[in-house]
Amino acid sequence: MELMLKEDGFALYVDGRLLLLHSYDEPCAYLGQGREEITMHRGNFSIKDELVSRIPLRNYEITKHDQGYTILLFHINKNIALEIEVYQAQGRYRLVTQGSPEFNRCWLRLHATAEEYVYGGGEQYSHFNLRGKKFPIFVTEQGVGRNKKTLTTFQADCHDGGGGDYWTTYFPQPTFISSRKYYCHAANLEYQELNFAHPNYHELYLWGTEYDLTLETAPTFTELLTKLTGLLGRQPVLPEWAYEGAWLGIQGGTEVCRAKLDKMRAAGAKVNVIWAQDWVGHRFTSFGKRLMWNWVWNRELYPDLDRQITTWKEEGVRFTAYVNPYLAVEGSLFAEAQAKGYLVKNRSGEVYLVDFGEFFGGIVDLTNPQAADWFSDLIVANLIELGISGWMADFGEYLPTDAVLFNGEDPVKMHNQWPVLWAKVNHTALVKAGKLGEIVFFMRAGFSGSQKYATAIWAGDQNVDWSLDDGLASVIPAALSLGMSGYGIHSSDIGGYTTLYGMKRTKELFQRWTELAIFTPIMRTHEGNRPAENWQFDSDAETISHFAWATKIHAKLKPYIKALLQENGERGIPLMRPLFLHYEEDPQAYALQYQYLFGRDLLVAPIYKEGQQVQQVYLPADEWVYLWGEGEFGQGWVEMEAPIGRPAVFYRKHSPYQGLFAGIKGCGAWKK
Repeated sequence: MELMLKEDGFALYVDGRLLLLHSYDEPCAYLGQGREEITMHRGNFSIKDELVSRIPLRNYEITKHDQGYTILLFHINKNIALEIEVYQAQGRYRLVTQGSPEFNRCWLRLHATAEEYVYGGGEQYSHFNLRGKKFPIFVTEQGVGRNKKTLTTFQADCHDGGGGDYWTTYFPQPTFISSRKYYCHAANLEYQELNFAHPNYHELYLWGTEYDLTLETAPTFTELLTKLTGLLGRQPVLPEWAYEGAWLGIQGGTEVCRAKLDKMRAAGAKVNVIWAQDWVGHRFTSFGKRLMWNWVWNRELYPDLDRQITTWKEEGVRFTAYVNPYLAVEGSLFAEAQAKGYLVKNRSGEVYLVDFGEFFGGIVDLTNPQAADWFSDLIVANLIELGISGWMADFGEYLPTDAVLFNGEDPVKMHNQWPVLWAKVNHTALVKAGKLGEIVFFMRAGFSGSQKYATAIWAGDQNVDWSLDDGLASVIPAALSLGMSGYGIHSSDIGGYTTLYGMKRTKELFQRWTELAIFTPIMRTHEGNRPAENWQFDSDAETISHFAWATKIHAKLKPYIKALLQENGERGIPLMRPLFLHYEEDPQAYALQYQYLFGRDLLVAPIYKEGQQVQQVYLPADEWVYLWGEGEFGQGWVEMEAPIGRPAVFYRKHSPYQGLFAGIKGCGAWKK
């Protein structure tokens, strides 16, 4: 770390990288005052930030000490000042600020270059390279459509304010990785913004004045991710059953599950999991089929489920279910939690009832250790002891910012922490039952710290369409950005979920999404919110045949996926990777958003446009073999025929898994 004085300012370098550049005309920090107004409707948040003042801190004093520097930035006098401590601890660089107490807003500018790329920010669906955009960091519903220029988003906004935008995400994170090979992570929980729109600096904005930043550098991106996940935590390795075939999303009861499983296995599909989210029963709303949020086995809909789970497990098929941290008011668990005082309160001291879409529920107060312990015990008793091998741990976004919490903390600050607390409850249940590493729960919501608790992440509720911001295409940058934020196990609902405003899942969309899912850690279908209106894995014989072929390819990749999961668990290297992670000297690799490496040795370029039969693929400097037929290729753009059944996939000729890939190649592509 080196601080250099200049004619009217200073420059701070870490490992040769310019981090802070300050001058009188272009100060690196501002203080201000603001007033926020936040409203929530069904997990969608309207955030209004009224700025009262924004004051540049042009003057400075610097004190050097053994660990680093104390930088005092101030306006005209030291009554308006920001103190910055810059030092090293445990091999990492730390930048910690403290502002004058009358201020509640802080802006900090880190030096940037015009040609720099930036990645991360949590799970970002619209943009992989974050340069040129501003990203609010606030856990929220993803939004329907996520593009203010589209009719879908306009309709969703008019209906309930749920249209979202390019930055709305279940899993934001105040972390970014620069192409200058450093990461920056803010340990803060408060509302923040990462603004990468300016060519000369990255501006960090905080509702508060106490920034807590950690930075590290590395000579390679893989080493940088190992350092980042060393800070944040890493996911446990998934059990082998989770990726030995497909997870069939089925609803309707024990007999329906049995019939659909038998039908697909008879067609040759490799099925390892039944995922039945309605094990608790269901209700119908104008949105579609919803669940009964009372986490107790519905014996009428699923008779003999306990015995059937045992039988399926003996046949190599696991049963998985669903749970979330909310309790419907008409359920037995709501009454129990209310009697124990385990639910979040409103300002009148009553249970805070949240509108979840034509029914109301309470929020288990996860800041209450007894309530969190009660919920983890509930999961052990009602799911694990029943024999359930995994579940969707849904939601985590719906903490109202005017709630009253057991721990007395500001709910605006605790809001971003909520999905981490929810992940911890599920993780604790696995530990209590001695099942960590045997059971998988998968989440959509997250924040800094989810890395060490959540066993898997799925992309949430995409539209059943081809839209770039909220359809098939969006799950690719979502996986890549989350991987660059320290979370490496990502999948999505095959075919998408949300069916609204006339959209319906087509056969073509389902098949293209299936082909993408082959090359992800977990291959799982979802019927969607309106199953009868959507194409399903068994809607016709041709779809069954194609899906069965895809499941067998995924199952054949098991040794490769197992090694990738081990690498993620040990080094924090995600399974789905941007090309530049292994081809750092290739400038083309930094701008690619819709193709990726699955591990070191497979390159995948999914079809994500309706009716497309030919794919343009960029291959970095290596020797590449086409997975489905003849052809070896070097560096450059290639045009490949890519009809359904032949997705554009290549493997490295000199991969240690060359024999495995050649065996898949020998099986051939799917044909109608």
